[in-house]
Amino acid sequence: VTTDVQLKNPLLTVHIDRDKAAVLGVSPEQIETALSSCFGSRQVSTIYAPNNDYQVILEVQPQFQADPGSLSILYLRSTTGQLVPLSALAELGHDVGPLSINHFGQLPAVTVSFNLAPGTSLGAAVEQVNRAAHQALPPTVTGSFQGSAQVFQASLKGLGLLLLIAIMVTYAVLGMLYESFIHPLTILSALPFAGFGAVATLMIFRVDLSLYAFVGVIMLIGLVKKNGIMMVDFAVEAQRSRDLTPTQAIHEACLIRFRPIMMTTMSALMGTLPIALGFGTGAESRRPLGLAVVGGLLFSQLVTLYATPVFYVSMDSLGARLARWFGASKGAHAPAIGRGAPAPLPIEHNGAIIPR
Repeated sequence: VTTDVQLKNPLLTVHIDRDKAAVLGVSPEQIETALSSCFGSRQVSTIYAPNNDYQVILEVQPQFQADPGSLSILYLRSTTGQLVPLSALAELGHDVGPLSINHFGQLPAVTVSFNLAPGTSLGAAVEQVNRAAHQALPPTVTGSFQGSAQVFQASLKGLGLLLLIAIMVTYAVLGMLYESFIHPLTILSALPFAGFGAVATLMIFRVDLSLYAFVGVIMLIGLVKKNGIMMVDFAVEAQRSRDLTPTQAIHEACLIRFRPIMMTTMSALMGTLPIALGFGTGAESRRPLGLAVVGGLLFSQLVTLYATPVFYVSMDSLGARLARWFGASKGAHAPAIGRGAPAPLPIEHNGAIIPR
């Protein structure tokens, strides 16, 4: 860890006893004005000559400027007209300050630079720096990252919203394809298992959820939902064409679609396994992507073959109950036709009487 602050400049600090100054009739502004007049090159007047003008600077004589002890013989006039020595109102202390004061924008700033230890990721370092800054810095001091840390934080901003938008777009496309609000949920039910498998794999191999890993999680949305599409599409078609029950349709879909599901999954695994193993130049940066895809596919493949059929049957029964409920609600507001209800009147159209 390095910093651009060099605390080697000797300083003389003046700590004002405000209570004592108020009792003696001297304000802190008077003390600040007196010190500025003595050592701050204060302009008090201008002398105008025929050919030039000269600024009049008020200051103590040079032999007193370099001696810190000269502050003890500095006097201030109180509100009562008496002269009060500065040593009776303030305490003098010796300290060191920065050789130069850097600025970020219009504010004084200090830059703290750091390198990563072997085996430490940038995300973990950023988290530790934020924790240390929150514990050590006062509320009046703010901080921000620059360089690689700033690029890292900017790359992770909005990724959660991007994942949500991807899921919503996928749901909308599947809803238009199946003309249903229920079947897209059945297909997307495998996504939580894929996400859990991806995160668990990254934790097992001690890899952070970087930008590449997040891209792998988004890829899982397209790779995992094809298992559900294969089963749900076959089951829906079997229910429509052969009038099978939901349980019979999804059971037959699992048996017949098992081989295509395994073939597509193994193809995706063989394609991403070299990335997960980390072969080639620059493979370390792409390795999180491969680990997320391989781990998510393996775990979701083992779980969704059993979870998707159960979810399909449950959602189909839920859809049937909702259809009956909405049908009953519409029937309650419809006019009753039968015993005790007046028959609808016929209408006449072009001279012919047509019953309603």
